[in-house]
Amino acid sequence: ARARAAEPSISGDVRAAADLSRAELVGFDHRLKSPDSLKRKVATDLKEHPEQNVDDALARLSDAVRYTFQWADGDYVTGVTIASEVLSAWGNDSTKWSNTWGRAKGYKGLNSGWRAPGSQQRFEVQFHTPASKYAQEETHKLYEELRLPSTSPERKKELQEQQDAIFAAVPVPDGAPALAAPDRTALAPAA
Repeated sequence: ARARAAEPSISGDVRAAADLSRAELVGFDHRLKSPDSLKRKVATDLKEHPEQNVDDALARLSDAVRYTFQWADGDYVTGVTIASEVLSAWGNDSTKWSNTWGRAKGYKGLNSGWRAPGSQQRFEVQFHTPASKYAQEETHKLYEELRLPSTSPERKKELQEQQDAIFAAVPVPDGAPALAAPDRTALAPAA
């Protein structure tokens, strides 16, 4: 309910940042995580942290509201830079910056976490190219099976190898591995 209430304000900022950075906003209709997915994520978190309670798990949840920006390879670095600086300049605090473009194996993309001013609602923005988004979608079922406790170690190895092969085909945009979270102090007006 908190995420649903905060979403319209967050979506306004996100849509404007997408426009300013010339991003395609992919999957906007799925920006709110489903109740079943939220329950599954909270249950998994509580299993991993039995000393915590539901409110603690919900506070750590960073993707109840989530978005995906996509640019062509040649526009990617500029697009990410503009979008992230705009979100930061508007008071959204960067809480996570996971840039996996430099990895030799596995997922390629940039997943960022933010906290909205006012509501303090956390949200996620993934930054992709068409190829990295395609690979993410192609490997999603593999990833879901990989993280199940019932998946055998042998099967996990097989699933990881399949994911690695799919992501190995994703071209890395020039400069993408060096992308860093925006520095809010650099964006603040001089005193």
